[in-house]
Amino acid sequence: MTDSRQESREAFDDLLGYIQREVGFETGFYNDAYLDRRITARMRRTDADSYAEYRDQLTTEDGEQERLLDSLSINVTGFFRNPEAWTGIRDVLRRLTDERRSVRAWSAPCADGREPYSLAMLALDDPEINARRLSILGTDISDDSLNVARRGVYETSQTTDIGEELAPLDDSTGYVEQDGDRFQVKDRVKDLVEFENHDLIRGDPKRDFDLVLCRNLLIYIDSEYKVPIFETIEGSLRGDGFLVIGMTETLPHECRDTFEPFDKRHRIYSKA
Repeated sequence: MTDSRQESREAFDDLLGYIQREVGFETGFYNDAYLDRRITARMRRTDADSYAEYRDQLTTEDGEQERLLDSLSINVTGFFRNPEAWTGIRDVLRRLTDERRSVRAWSAPCADGREPYSLAMLALDDPEINARRLSILGTDISDDSLNVARRGVYETSQTTDIGEELAPLDDSTGYVEQDGDRFQVKDRVKDLVEFENHDLIRGDPKRDFDLVLCRNLLIYIDSEYKVPIFETIEGSLRGDGFLVIGMTETLPHECRDTFEPFDKRHRIYSKA
């Protein structure tokens, strides 16, 4: 919780309670530092000087609840984020599409779609991966992020170099059409990916996935609330499915009997 406004813990907790009840975001699962950082960013945009004032804005200003929800959604992403991890993901996709007639992969949360699109591009780019057997689902709780994902249009900016993100591909022109700083994902990539709204923390498990990518979410979640996420993933994976987490993340101790290390270097696990 920030000290700049020197507000009470009660004011911060009151705002979090309002957000959970009225905005529909499960604040209890996330650590306070993450929540305050995202809320403070919105407060700067709306010129709110206190948590109480910002709560009033959430009540009276049209669209602010949706904008806050989008800000709270973990939408830090990129094409082929953590490039070294994709070596392990490539090996898993080769194995799965060689052994199975149909392979279902799930990217959760998918933010603006660049991770599931990366998975599709990797499959199309590697002759040892049978992309015709692969289907990919990307889910997120932010409808704004999902709308961006479905459009598949991204722009290079001061903070994002899309061309550099696509560098792991020898030639990205077969998958992305570039017009200056604007990059449009081609239909052959989009055809492998579908998007839908889903809350990984509070939502029901999916069914019969062979591969789940849940990368760089756990670093924002309080440790006591990580287990429900893995229970959802466990219920969504086939008995011989694979899980990929972030390169700096670890499995909760309670889940060590559920997932066995498959490629520890790249944080890939198989369902026990």
